[in-house]
Amino acid sequence: MIDRAHGVRSLTPEATASGVRPLYGYGLGLRPEHFDAVLQDNPAVDWFEIISENFMVAGGKPRHYLDSIRSRYPLAMHGVSLSIGSTDPFDHDYLRALRDLAKQVEPIWVSDHLCWTGNGGINSHDLLPLPYTAEAITHVASRIGEVQDFLGREILIENVSTYISFSDAEMEEAEFLAEIVRRSGCRILLDVNNIYVSSRNHGFDADAYVARLPAEKIWQIHLAGHSDYGDYVIDTHDHPVRKEVWDLYARTLLKIGSVTTMIERDDHIPPLAELVAELEQARRIGAVIEAGTTMEACA
Repeated sequence: MIDRAHGVRSLTPEATASGVRPLYGYGLGLRPEHFDAVLQDNPAVDWFEIISENFMVAGGKPRHYLDSIRSRYPLAMHGVSLSIGSTDPFDHDYLRALRDLAKQVEPIWVSDHLCWTGNGGINSHDLLPLPYTAEAITHVASRIGEVQDFLGREILIENVSTYISFSDAEMEEAEFLAEIVRRSGCRILLDVNNIYVSSRNHGFDADAYVARLPAEKIWQIHLAGHSDYGDYVIDTHDHPVRKEVWDLYARTLLKIGSVTTMIERDDHIPPLAELVAELEQARRIGAVIEAGTTMEACA
């Protein structure tokens, strides 16, 4: 589906309709600090993920770099402003810009978060949690369907880190996410770091969370670093991936099989070569799991 020598190839309608999980290897979040290094060094990265909102402009320097990198690497589009859980009507100017960008980039897929980001037209610039209720499932599944119809493609939805719980919750988060996916037909972007962070904050079993999800719907995995304050953990994306998250990643692959994987870093961003070296740990774990070797080999 992707030929690095001949540019980007997006997911074919036949592959999407088949429901078979495509594999694109191991990628990194594309950040402005690394634009020049990507073009100069041609790093051993299979694909890059862009933040959609950073490129919703007609031209300029970001789009120049995007076009140049797109000619060499497959890209995925990852958004932070869809606000799929909000009760506000969708911003159709935003949706049109997202659709136009997808037509130009031809991403392997488009994703956003299972959350809401604002109310009354005010953007909180944060990924806010939803109550895990049947009413919220119906609301979110309908909204995802509306977005997918508008974009003309299925999207991936990512689990977010949470720090509070709702007293009227009717189910666990994994059940909530699985039912939304079943009703809407979307896929899952599984953030393994977010599972670990939330499991620490709320005291649930991270492995049981993964086991409750429909494995065949998990099309991408995020890995990232977090800040551990003992009594609570915050998803900061400013550290290397921690051992506990690597271990959960390995156990997740044992349960669900190989999955397209990437590392995010949003602050204290190191040189590109350092992130490429970190990404090799994900490759090693993936190779060990595929070879059927014991878990000790992942250490």
